[in-house]
Amino acid sequence: MSLRYPERIVCLTEEPTEVLYALGEQDRIVGISGFTVRPPRARKEKPKVSAFLSAKIERILDLKPDLAIGFSDIQADIAQALIKAGIEVWISNHRSVDGIRAYILRLGAMVGVIDKARDYLADIDAGIARIRAQAAALPRRPRVYFEEWDEPRISGIQWVCELVRIAGGDDIFPELAEQSLAKHRILANDDEILRRAPDLILGSWCGKKFQPETVAARSGWAAVPAVRNGRLVEIKSPIILQPGPAALTDGLRALHAAIAATAMCDDR
Repeated sequence: MSLRYPERIVCLTEEPTEVLYALGEQDRIVGISGFTVRPPRARKEKPKVSAFLSAKIERILDLKPDLAIGFSDIQADIAQALIKAGIEVWISNHRSVDGIRAYILRLGAMVGVIDKARDYLADIDAGIARIRAQAAALPRRPRVYFEEWDEPRISGIQWVCELVRIAGGDDIFPELAEQSLAKHRILANDDEILRRAPDLILGSWCGKKFQPETVAARSGWAAVPAVRNGRLVEIKSPIILQPGPAALTDGLRALHAAIAATAMCDDR
């Protein structure tokens, strides 16, 4: 007896959409998140049925999905509503680079294309290996402060910290990166940021435009090496804060470019 794989999938976040398109399985998608930007064609081809915290439940039900895919405890209410309506739901909750890698394989297996998923992941892994090799050749490892939100200050999540390390830098808050929830990565004040003196500040304010001049003007920050040397760089949220392939590809390359530029200049 042949297995039946999902044919009508609603993607409540961007990463399943990006993966399914990359695997050539986009025809299975019947609805996407309104925040989806990767791949660009998805916004033109698929109806937008959800945000991150809310969803058009009736619209989703009208699409008659046989699977809905979301991410994290934050989408628990959406998942509950769909489950009560009889829809099968998969909510992933991965937070690491290896978690993203495993997610790609699991999703590929769920739609019956595990071999294509393995090939896709192999290409991603090859890119990670290239960046890792380039990072190993840098003359030094800059100290990096990654700011996920400005008010209050929130440091980077685990996969970001790991990617910073792969790209050739050292996240100044590795102990906070292990906290999966943003509320546990809130910095009480700026004292510890200033004490750890980052060489590079990377900002990705969850979809809000990063403002280097505002950061540089914070009280006491003028003496921070990154501010003193003008090393404040925005990493666009869609390529680093989505727990999907974008972070392992475009996001990692953007991190490495900023870190390498800092490492190659002896401006300490």
